[in-house]
Amino acid sequence: MNGFTFEDMKKIDRKELGDTVPLELFRTIRLIGMYQALPLGGKGTTLTIGRKIGESLPVDSLEELLRLFEDLRIGKPRIIQQDNNDIRIAVDDCFCKGLPVQDEKMVCDLEGAIMEGALTRIMNRRVTVKEVKCNINGDEYCEYEVRL
Repeated sequence: MNGFTFEDMKKIDRKELGDTVPLELFRTIRLIGMYQALPLGGKGTTLTIGRKIGESLPVDSLEELLRLFEDLRIGKPRIIQQDNNDIRIAVDDCFCKGLPVQDEKMVCDLEGAIMEGALTRIMNRRVTVKEVKCNINGDEYCEYEVRL
């Protein structure tokens, strides 16, 4: 087997437990397992993982990517600024919403890396995405700066 695809992830055959797991499990994997257990808060790992996930997503435009983010319940993204070289995307209702505030912390780099991988493939050119606001930091929403 050459690995898994995004389409493989949709193949769910759990008769009793269904197709969802609790948000607290995802948070535990991300914030305790990766953020606290890996060097540098797992940044290198989450960037590599996120980009690979983004590249595999079945989307062909920014609009489709944002719609998929909401469909997958990653958050509710919206474009708050856009020009020729930069896009600002706010993500409301992110997975970290409601967690205790920790000043100067940003923990949603995986979501940014997913956007980066998808947009790099869609646009067929290098795209960088950086988290610039986070609910964990006390911000109203998570925000990403997309540079084309």
